[in-house]
Amino acid sequence: MSESIPHWLTKQADLAPGKMAIEHEDGLAISFRELKESSQHFAKKLAQLGITTGSRVGVLSANHSDMVIAVHALSYLGAVAVMLNTRLTDNELNYQIHDADVAFVLVQEHGPQLDASVYTFSEIKKLEEKDVFLQTELNLDDVFTIIYTSGTTGFPKGVMHTYGNHWWSAVSSMLNFGLDKDDKWLAVLPIFHVGGLSIFLRSVIYGIPAYLLEKFDANKVNEAILTKDITIASAVPVMLKKLTDALGSQTYPDKFRSVLLGGGPASRSLLEKARTHKIPVFQSFGMTETSSQIVTLSPDHALDKPGSSGKPLFPAQLKIDPSENGIGEILVKGPMVTKGYFNNKSATERTFVDGWLATGDLGYTDDDGFLYVVDRRKDLIISGGENIYPSEIETVLSRLNVIREAAVVGVKSDEWGQVPVAFVVKNGETTAEEIMEFMKNHLAKYKLPKEIHFIDKLPRNASNKIVRAKLLDLLAE
Repeated sequence: MSESIPHWLTKQADLAPGKMAIEHEDGLAISFRELKESSQHFAKKLAQLGITTGSRVGVLSANHSDMVIAVHALSYLGAVAVMLNTRLTDNELNYQIHDADVAFVLVQEHGPQLDASVYTFSEIKKLEEKDVFLQTELNLDDVFTIIYTSGTTGFPKGVMHTYGNHWWSAVSSMLNFGLDKDDKWLAVLPIFHVGGLSIFLRSVIYGIPAYLLEKFDANKVNEAILTKDITIASAVPVMLKKLTDALGSQTYPDKFRSVLLGGGPASRSLLEKARTHKIPVFQSFGMTETSSQIVTLSPDHALDKPGSSGKPLFPAQLKIDPSENGIGEILVKGPMVTKGYFNNKSATERTFVDGWLATGDLGYTDDDGFLYVVDRRKDLIISGGENIYPSEIETVLSRLNVIREAAVVGVKSDEWGQVPVAFVVKNGETTAEEIMEFMKNHLAKYKLPKEIHFIDKLPRNASNKIVRAKLLDLLAE
């Protein structure tokens, strides 16, 4: 039997109506009462479009309070928010819109050519309100959000998150970090990613404000932490490096108690530099499928367990699929883990093993139970916190008749961690410039190869599989 809880925003607005829910950099603040009322009004206006229980609605926006209001509004209607990445091309967005059977997309402003009815937040606000039932309870088994993640096959998969997944992710984080009545969480990660979205759900569940920045700027983030009573911030390694570089001789105030660091491993030198600036870093391991972090390393162990992602959060479990030398695939389990992929039964069945999520990452645990990730998801490129699968780029390259075959690898980058580089076997006359121009229409900018190398043939093993390590060796020659 499924469990229900009171609608979390309605509940928080009742418990702390005048407390700040969202604070903007320009000083504008929204209380929990105002957030509830704005979301409910917005929901009644959305109902004029025919959006109802089970409707899947795209949300395409940069970080903005209107985006947060829209997501809560969808929850009041029992609809599903399909979070769309603003960095994707129109083709990439339309693939997800078709895959999720999205009829309406809510945007900050018109621009992308989408295969759905598109409305700006301001256009919705001008609609009349429809007298409809608004959810007073949340069924923890109901799907609330769908967020797409790059797939090993070259086709993104829609990760379904239930209210229960988000609830337990928030509870798990609190059991790890603790909760202070004066906490304020800085939100600069994109809200269309689960790491950014989860900040605003924690805000409502914990009853703490989120300090909202539209985009990352190291000086603005540092200024906020130094002057706006921020106590927690979420970031990826490339952000942390820029923050420490921009701080100069300054240090963060004592009330600032943690940076939750995800999106790839942090070097020991970066962690040591953070410590000199009094920045407590909680390294973490997680995926879209785990609704944000599921394994976290506290600052107490940051330097004595270098390279570790930590231990599973309280309700989570972790095990290593047995393999040679103790290294194997990392499997995780817990109430924050997705039940599967939308409209993709085969991918769900491949990913789950007896209730455990097979992450595709290789790792091991030491004698103290700390997790070490030794190989990220096979062939995955993590660039500035964004996941890029080579197969996604290779699929686009294969559409060009002048290319016989292509392979993509990730190479180290001081700025981004990794960047993609393509190797191409030509089937006719073409140039790197022509190939890049074609890809710009099909791939987000961050996925575009930074270099294109023409070679006579791709290195393959006896099973005819591409040996990407040999491609990296070519770059070293």
